[in-house]
Amino acid sequence: MKNAIRISCSRSNLKVVRDFVSTYLATYSLSDLHLNQIVLAVDEVVANLIIHANGEDEAQHLDLRVTVDNQVFGIEIEDDSPSSYAPSTYREPDLQEHIRTGKKGGVGMALVNRIMDRVEFSTTGTHNVCRLYKKIA
Repeated sequence: MKNAIRISCSRSNLKVVRDFVSTYLATYSLSDLHLNQIVLAVDEVVANLIIHANGEDEAQHLDLRVTVDNQVFGIEIEDDSPSSYAPSTYREPDLQEHIRTGKKGGVGMALVNRIMDRVEFSTTGTHNVCRLYKKIA
């Protein structure tokens, strides 16, 4: 089974990523809820990287690799964007304030952090790596 893909930074490739992750995890007998949560978290991170870090520049690419080791699903997402995500500057949004004011957006990473067991970002020069982990058994 293929465990790696490369996509250009276009929103149209989000479906490709969702299908790739779903197909890879299909053999692990996950509940629909568990599977959809993982796919949603990966989709959110990839969308952020495509839109915000790479400005939807189709000349830029993301490399994705998925694994399952000791019942832990892992995905690595790499790019070479000059815009890196700085987790040290991330602050969880006030969800009640978002609801009260009707603000849209800005809650994706909060959702990812709630769904996944571990989220890691690292940058070396312009090479960025995001790793997401979720126990699946």
